[in-house]
Amino acid sequence: MGTVFSFDVRGGDPGAVRAALDEAVVGLRRADEVFSTYREDSEVSRLARGELTVARCVPEVAEVLELAAEAERVSGGWFSTAYRGRLDPTGIVKGWAVERAARRIAAAGAHGVNLNGGGDVQLLGTPGTERPWRVGVADPLRPGGLAAVVSAAGAAELAVATSGSAERGAHVVDPRTGRSAVTDLVSVTVVAPRLTWADCWATAAFAMGSREGLDWLESLPDVEALLITAGDEVRCTEGLAAWLG
Repeated sequence: MGTVFSFDVRGGDPGAVRAALDEAVVGLRRADEVFSTYREDSEVSRLARGELTVARCVPEVAEVLELAAEAERVSGGWFSTAYRGRLDPTGIVKGWAVERAARRIAAAGAHGVNLNGGGDVQLLGTPGTERPWRVGVADPLRPGGLAAVVSAAGAAELAVATSGSAERGAHVVDPRTGRSAVTDLVSVTVVAPRLTWADCWATAAFAMGSREGLDWLESLPDVEALLITAGDEVRCTEGLAAWLG
């Protein structure tokens, strides 16, 4: 997936948690092997070339494609797995893989899991008594600065995902044109229970632009967001303030 992963795991039986952590790392590497569009021998690359059918792929491929189809439906087509006429599910794979890895560790008995995949974070449980997880949201217009701090206080699970052009340039594609999205935004940060969806919704909203993107995000249940425009205007969903601190 071409990114760095970091783990912060608290509590549980050390042996069981360590084994689950090792399995989670293997799972992340396996996801890259299966879904990478840069590997000619990956199942997704072979599927795109017509050398495999979904039925002949590992079960995770069908699972991810079903989730992607749901994301496309909910976003009205603004999230898509089609890139210049070729299958490319990478827009959903990282969030899905990180969330799955975090849940695997939590299931082993850890009372707190913080898994960061390239700046997108899945939080489960708590790091300690009366201590919530907190995630800083980078300010895209002020390198080294923070635009906000998200607190997971009161949430058993929370995810924070950002899509934008500050670090990776114009990499978000407008599915209607197949070209880089022309938008007034520099970043969209979404807060939701599951990273699978938070990552998708951030990408789709960024492609939409600030006005349509904000209205759409407001319509989604259990989703809050912070949008920053190239003109340094900050726009938020109505309930975001409850997660800041």
